Amino acid sequence: MSSLVVKSQLIDGKLLAADSTFPSYNPANGDLLGHAPDATKADAEAAVAAARRAFDTTDWATDKDLRLRCLRQLHQALDDHREELRELTIAEVGAPRQLTHGPQLDDPIGLVTYYADLLENYEFTEDLGEKESRGQRHHRWVEKEAAGVVAAILPYNFPNQLALAKLAPALAAGCTVVLKGAPQTPLTTLALGELIAEHTDIPPGVVNILSSSRAETGEVLTTHPDVDLVTFTGATTTGRAIMAAAADTVKRVFLELGGKSAMIVLEDADHAKAAMFAAFTICSHSGQGCALTSRLLVPRADHDRIVQLVAAGMERVRVGNPQAPETAMGPLISEQQRDKVDAMVRRAVEGGATLVRGGKRVDPGWFYEPTLLAGVDPDSEIAQEEVFGPVLAVIPYDDEDDAVRIANHSKYGLSGAVHSADDERAIRLARRIRTGTFSINGGNYFSADVPFGGYKQSGIGRESGRAGFEEFLEEKAFGRVVPPGEVA
Repeated sequence: MSSLVVKSQLIDGKLLAADSTFPSYNPANGDLLGHAPDATKADAEAAVAAARRAFDTTDWATDKDLRLRCLRQLHQALDDHREELRELTIAEVGAPRQLTHGPQLDDPIGLVTYYADLLENYEFTEDLGEKESRGQRHHRWVEKEAAGVVAAILPYNFPNQLALAKLAPALAAGCTVVLKGAPQTPLTTLALGELIAEHTDIPPGVVNILSSSRAETGEVLTTHPDVDLVTFTGATTTGRAIMAAAADTVKRVFLELGGKSAMIVLEDADHAKAAMFAAFTICSHSGQGCALTSRLLVPRADHDRIVQLVAAGMERVRVGNPQAPETAMGPLISEQQRDKVDAMVRRAVEGGATLVRGGKRVDPGWFYEPTLLAGVDPDSEIAQEEVFGPVLAVIPYDDEDDAVRIANHSKYGLSGAVHSADDERAIRLARRIRTGTFSINGGNYFSADVPFGGYKQSGIGRESGRAGFEEFLEEKAFGRVVPPGEVA
């Protein structure tokens, strides 16, 4: 993309510039990519007011046919502009082209169709039948209705996936939304607002999309009394702050937070296959994925051999220009993130871990070599804290119970994996791990119809699937006296 990209924010149905802007950079070369509006507190308040009005004074929340039509239109707009979005995602997110044919773009577009189909067939009323009480018959039923105004706050790593995983089910449920993109990837999220404004019948105020580098905009979204629900994906530390901010108005919070997931290789597994899987997994999007398995637990007797197999696998990962079809791993999102990753690797080595390969910056751009650390202490920082970089920590264990203990020894519980020659043994082990998702021998659970989320400090609630839709619904119970003689 040769020319600078300039985008507008969407507030109350209008594409608007802002009094000031902030830059977005291409992480593959550090070049200026474009400018995004730097939304202020007043902009955030205007967006919330528009969403509140649209929810309270229009029939959006009750007109299922309108919502269905608008979701179909949104899918068509995304499909029609798929290649433009692909180029923007590669340039701003640093996502390898091959990854945009999966979770960075093509899969998220499919989310919109999934929720349109779910809406078309969803039963919003559940009949609970009659109950005798106080000498009378009482008919009871439950109706599900939209939760209200939603504030959706995104991270930078998978902006298309996370925007649509929040927006599509919220709209299907009948909510109105204020969505704020990450300051590192604003242009990708703002492009969604332009498609909504120009190619759908979504009424003004139903969707508002902001970009901002200012903390005050997020504060408005998490504290404003007119916001009913906050959905956030990002760091656990930020999630805790959002919970605290939402407490004064007792908002519902729906959080998908950090992870430090473990892949367990059992002694009977195909070690070469498991090692290759571990190497390529941690390099996916340069390790910038909350569910990636960043701890590799291996039998102590096989530790050194598996480490060498993983190192050989990392050598096969093609690192480079994300535009190139053959590239498997691109850059980290920013110089700041690369500094953080490098500092954590340095501290791990100083603390006794063995640096087997990697651990180096690669210029130009914000690249970092696929990095392998062996003999890692399970209590160390590198084994306990999220790195968000292509860094794999190998931890030896003594027996299966020890592996389970180490895997569960984490404040996080987002995902995990196990490799074994025996599927049933692997499943039994997986059921002992306190996580929300799990891969058996390389199995892929991630899909539009699968609920995604975690235990412990990895979050509250589930994204995607039917569960992800129902996060945006309230339940209202009804009871009426049945007149004598009325036939049930």
